[in-house]
Amino acid sequence: MANTTPTHPTVTPPAPAGSAAAGSAPAGSAARGSGRPAAPRVLLLAQLSNAVGDGAYYVTSALYFTGVVGLSAAQVGAGLAVAWAVGSLAGVPLGTLADRRGPRGVCVLLALVTAAAVAAFLVVDSFPAFLAAATVFACAQSGLAAARQALLAGLVAPADRTAVLARLQAVLNAGLAVGAALGGLALHADTRGAYLAVLALDAAGFVLGGALLARLPAPPAAPATAAVRASGTAVLRDRPYVVLALLNALMLLRMPVLSLALPLWIVQRTAAPGWTVSALFVLNTAAVTAFQVRAARSVTDLGSASAAVRGAGAVMCASCAVFAVTALPGLGATAATAVLVVGAVLHVTAEMRHSAGSWQLGLGLAPADRIGQYQGFFGAGVPVARTLGPLVVTALLIGVGPAGWLLLGAAFALAGAATGPVARWAARTRPAGA
Repeated sequence: MANTTPTHPTVTPPAPAGSAAAGSAPAGSAARGSGRPAAPRVLLLAQLSNAVGDGAYYVTSALYFTGVVGLSAAQVGAGLAVAWAVGSLAGVPLGTLADRRGPRGVCVLLALVTAAAVAAFLVVDSFPAFLAAATVFACAQSGLAAARQALLAGLVAPADRTAVLARLQAVLNAGLAVGAALGGLALHADTRGAYLAVLALDAAGFVLGGALLARLPAPPAAPATAAVRASGTAVLRDRPYVVLALLNALMLLRMPVLSLALPLWIVQRTAAPGWTVSALFVLNTAAVTAFQVRAARSVTDLGSASAAVRGAGAVMCASCAVFAVTALPGLGATAATAVLVVGAVLHVTAEMRHSAGSWQLGLGLAPADRIGQYQGFFGAGVPVARTLGPLVVTALLIGVGPAGWLLLGAAFALAGAATGPVARWAARTRPAGA
C-alpha cells in the first residue's frame, strides 16, 4: 500500500529516471570492490528505518495532535492540506539541487531536516507552530523523495532499477506493518509519554536513514554547464512529460480510495462489519509485501511499463464496479464482506502493476542530467493525490453513491489507456541516445 496519506511521501519508493551517471557503479559492484556496502541493501535498510517510524506515526498522529496538543480535527486537516500543497511545489527545486550538488549529500541533509521537523512536533503547542513544522516536514519529504530517486539512479544499473524499487515497496509495507503494531501499543497506553515516544521513534528513523545513505558512494553531480544551470524549470516545458505526470497523479487517486473513501463507504453504505476496514488494510499490506517483486518482473522497458499501467487502469475500473455492488439492497453482512474482499484483491493487483509501470516510465523518460528535477515533478503526484484526492473521492463516492464508483472506475481506465500513447509521444521527443 502506498504510504497512505498524509503523511510521509518519502517512504514511497523512489522512481528514479534516466541513465546511471557516468562513472557510477551499477548495483553496488564498485561499492563491494571498495569495501563499501552494496547500494540496494543500504537503500532497503534506509527504507525500513523510515517505514517503521512512519507506521507508528500513521496510527497515532491524529490522536496526538487532537488529544495531546489540543488542536481540532479541522485544524489538523487544514494544516496538513496546506503543508502538502506547499510541499508538492518543493520537489522540483530540491530535486534540481540534488542534480547540481550531488544527490547523496542532499539526501542526508533532507533526512536530517525531516527528523528535525518530526522532533518539532514533540513541542508544538499551537496551530501556527504545527503548521510551520508540518510545512517544513512536507517540503523536506518531497525533496528527499526526489533526491533519493536521483541517488538510486546513479548507483543502480538501469536493468536492475525496477526490481530494486519493487523490493523497496515490499520492505516499505513490511516496515509499516511493524510500525503500526508499535503504534497500537501507544494507542493502548493512551498517554502523552507513549505518543511522544512514537514521534521520537519516527525522528530517529530518519536520522538512521540519513546515516545509512551517507555510507553510499556519491554519484557525480550533473555537469555544471550553462545549459544545466539554466534548466531549473526545464521539466515544466516538457509537455509530454507533464501530461504523463498528470495521468500518473490521476491513477494515484487509488490511495485515498483505500485509505479514506472505502472505510467511509463500508461504514455508511454496506452491511459489512466495521472490522472489515482493518482486514482490507492488512490484506493490501500483506499482498504488496509478498507479491510486489513478482508483479514487477515483467516490466522491463517503456512498452511493458505502458502495458502494465493500461492493465492497472482496467483492473481498477473492475475493482470500482465490484465495490459499487456492495451497496445493493438485501446484500447481507457475509455477502458484502466477500464482495469487498474481491474488490480489494483487484485493487491491490492494480496498485502493484501501476507502481511497477510508473517507476519504469519515470526512470526511462527523464534526462540523465536532470533526474532529481524530473522526478521531483513526477513525484508531486503523491502529495497532490493526498491533498486533493480525499475531497474528490469522498464527494464522488460518498456523495454520489454507486454511480460515483463507476465514474471513478472509468477515469482510471481512461488514464491507464492514455498512458501508452503519451509515453510514446514523450519517447519521440527525447534527444537521440538519451
